[in-house]
Amino acid sequence: MKYKILEKPDCEKAYELVEEAMRKRATITLFACCKVEYEGRALSQLNWGERIILIKPDGSFLIHQDKKVEPVNWQPPKSKTRSYLSGERLILESHRRTPKELLTVEVRQIQFISYANMEDFEELEQAGYEKDMSDMIMERPHLIEEGFTPKTREYSVEHGFIDILGKDNDGNLMVLELKARKAGVSAVKQIRRYLQDLENTENDYLKECKAQKKKIRGILVAPSIMEDAREMIEEEGIEFVSVEPPRELKRDKKVTLDAF
Repeated sequence: MKYKILEKPDCEKAYELVEEAMRKRATITLFACCKVEYEGRALSQLNWGERIILIKPDGSFLIHQDKKVEPVNWQPPKSKTRSYLSGERLILESHRRTPKELLTVEVRQIQFISYANMEDFEELEQAGYEKDMSDMIMERPHLIEEGFTPKTREYSVEHGFIDILGKDNDGNLMVLELKARKAGVSAVKQIRRYLQDLENTENDYLKECKAQKKKIRGILVAPSIMEDAREMIEEEGIEFVSVEPPRELKRDKKVTLDAF
């Protein structure tokens, strides 16, 4: 990895390093006293303070304070970064075309600035999310109940997308809402909206279900459920099934007797 570091440079030296780094498509890090202005979908201003500024070769531009995980200001990939000098100050601008946004950072004192040409070609592998639960249930539908047949995923209704739509042994429609963590009242309200959407739809299959006096069953699927949510599903006639999301990464996945 090629890198360069300057400690306590003046703004002119810092500007030269930023320009060099952008030519080399390097990742830039500054620890500096700065103020920030944003203009776009809203307006914001952050007065002088010491912050970490991170500029990535994909156009990402992030400003971090000494608290919280999320940046206080940021621009996404494909934004365009521009730097210039104004008097004794270094100005950094990040432009986004659609929607039109401008993030301007005025820097007056720099503790250190660095750039590095990083090599990283790996994609993050994740496990234990709703997508993993959905994959697992599609492969092993008996986890919900014997005779459950999943038909489709991400079924679009007025208020969002139903995670899994399927049928039970009696031909009743089953609406599954998946949560990888302990489910609360908001999850119950979400599946209730989906059930209402289906009740109001003109779907031919649902008309046939109603003609045959079939039910539409709402199933909340999560590892556990909060007490207030449990009370609410009992009132709403929604069912709860406890399922733990898979925790293994795909590259480490091994065949075990659990699959049979």
